[in-house]
Amino acid sequence: MAELKAKISDRVQVFVYGTLKPGEANYQEYCAGKVVAAQRATTLGKLFALPIGYPAMTNGQELIHGYLLSFAHPGILAALDELEDYDPTRPISENLYHRQQMEVYNLLGLSLDWAWVYLMHPQRVNQLGGIHLPDGWWSGCGLAGSGDT
Repeated sequence: MAELKAKISDRVQVFVYGTLKPGEANYQEYCAGKVVAAQRATTLGKLFALPIGYPAMTNGQELIHGYLLSFAHPGILAALDELEDYDPTRPISENLYHRQQMEVYNLLGLSLDWAWVYLMHPQRVNQLGGIHLPDGWWSGCGLAGSGDT
């Protein structure tokens, strides 16, 4: 029983809202076979579609829809950090995204847990021509893209 608890506590949880969602462009390469649990979830922020083919999320108070993915191995963060052009040793302004922990909720609004989320600085969103998505949902409609969560 103690071994099972250790495995659960070692899980890495990531809230994804873009190309890493099941069925989107980067899910197969980065998540398939590595995800031990996935469920629809929400968090608070502000979501934008970027003309380059993937979304960006900033801090905010709007409901953002995505998935809470649980991974068995913490090493997944290194691969996701590379995809998101995030290096924790660089200043935020030099990263495309930055990673932070946020509270994530189920579809009834009840807290699920805290998870890693990749956010973009609002100034970078503006530079990239981000278009606000007030409904909090992004879909690539199967289009291949690079970057994003």
